[in-house]
Amino acid sequence: MTDVDQPRYVLPSAGDATAVLRRLARSGWTTREGFALTEQSWDLTGTRLLLFGRVPDRETVRLVVLAAARGAGVVAITDATGDIGRSLLADLTRLGPVHRDAGGADPGPAESGDLLPEQRALLDRLASGETIAAAAAAEFLSLRTANRRIAQAREALGVRTTREAVLAYLSQRGT
Repeated sequence: MTDVDQPRYVLPSAGDATAVLRRLARSGWTTREGFALTEQSWDLTGTRLLLFGRVPDRETVRLVVLAAARGAGVVAITDATGDIGRSLLADLTRLGPVHRDAGGADPGPAESGDLLPEQRALLDRLASGETIAAAAAAEFLSLRTANRRIAQAREALGVRTTREAVLAYLSQRGT
């Protein structure tokens, strides 16, 4: 797991969360209870900060999603079948993959079908010769968001460079 692949978990119990927290702490993540962020910089990607706690209400859902959007890892404890849990899952899934069990800490390389639609669209545009800036504009994304999505796609595909990500994506897609 690298800095661009922020862990996102929605788990039903504190026991499941503890197992995930221990595993991630051993791999270098700094854990902190609560989802409110006081850090001055917006982008926390690369800090390996992992926030955790219970999610009892919509305000906490907002804090979890904001922390994840800023680049922190999150381990949220809530019932994923209730209104709060479904809302949290829907919002977090827009940012990237969300694990719903304690065993999902180290997923292997993704298939192209595992990539987010935004990631696939960006890789398609890069494969057709567009620059990242042009692809971002065409997909109505900021350059920063496009670069983050491409970095997440590189991690998911298990490659180091954007060129390798495009080639792996095309290979998996069958073109």
